[in-house]
Amino acid sequence: MDVAGRLPRLVARFEELGCDGLLVTNLTNIRYLTGFTGSAGLLLVLGDDALLVSDGRYRDQAVEQVTAAAVPVRVEIGQSGVQLALIGQAAKALARLGLEADDISWGAQQRIAGALSVGTNLVGVPRAVEALRSVKDEGELARIEAAADIADVAFAQCKELLCEAPTEDEFAIALDFEMRRRGADGVAFESIVASGPNAGLPHARPSSRRVDMGELVVVDFGAIVDGYRSDMTRTVSVGAPRPQELRDLLEAVMTAQRAGVRAIRAGVTGAEVDAACRESLASSGFEKAFSHGTGHGVGLEIHEAPSVSQESADILEVGAVVTVEPGAYLYPTGVARIEDTLAVTAAGARLLTKSTKDYVL
Repeated sequence: MDVAGRLPRLVARFEELGCDGLLVTNLTNIRYLTGFTGSAGLLLVLGDDALLVSDGRYRDQAVEQVTAAAVPVRVEIGQSGVQLALIGQAAKALARLGLEADDISWGAQQRIAGALSVGTNLVGVPRAVEALRSVKDEGELARIEAAADIADVAFAQCKELLCEAPTEDEFAIALDFEMRRRGADGVAFESIVASGPNAGLPHARPSSRRVDMGELVVVDFGAIVDGYRSDMTRTVSVGAPRPQELRDLLEAVMTAQRAGVRAIRAGVTGAEVDAACRESLASSGFEKAFSHGTGHGVGLEIHEAPSVSQESADILEVGAVVTVEPGAYLYPTGVARIEDTLAVTAAGARLLTKSTKDYVL
């Protein structure tokens, strides 16, 4: 990954952002810019300098990770008061210091303001680093695809367990273990295994309910490799779904998901991809059963830019990684959701999640 090239790209946007420097407080953004993975830290980015401050727990780790990423960042260690003093000293010549407007609390803002020179004004900067993160380099794409490959194989190994009438909890534990066993650093989020009426909640949590014959089971899961995540949903049934309405529902969602995938290409907005899924579901009579957005970006976080929803003005660029996950919810009859993670290309999209969509076990 070209970690060292990220700070210069951020600095190049300072004039556009209306600031002379940026204090990065979001830990995921700090990791993206420096390689530092600790749980506490602040990163001051200036035009010709960068300062990372953290506490004594990360004295050695911070230096090692920044050095490994080849990022020209000074590292200083101290308690919170010392950290703010160091930031204030380094930023004393700035007229405008940007803060990550969507990530900082009022209390933290006041503490930072108290450490700055009288002539330094704070400026709210909306999602500047996130805009850089929305386009992945080849190293990032490779990590996401590796996470997707692990999840694909784990699901293939585990899905027949559903035929043994496990509880949702039991299947989720087996799937999570299989992803870890096959090399994942962790799970991308709490895996969702929701059967029958439980699937009516888009973010249902696995329960003690047992999977039954003929009902739809929604499995939403992903793996982590070197910080990068994958995301995939499959809806399956032990035996043919019953009643017929469930088969119609699942076929309609699969058709809508294919329409969304076909709509992806560089230059379209997230709203255009969302519209393709909704129009497909409307033609099948299930438009009102689709109650959430079509997708989201994936990377160091499971939900990040760009957005793929009805209101999204985000323009998909080559190298963006997004999901397409339409669903239809007919509570308590049944629910279907199909999701893939895809990399945007100039001509369309490349599937990173490759599990079959055959749904009868």
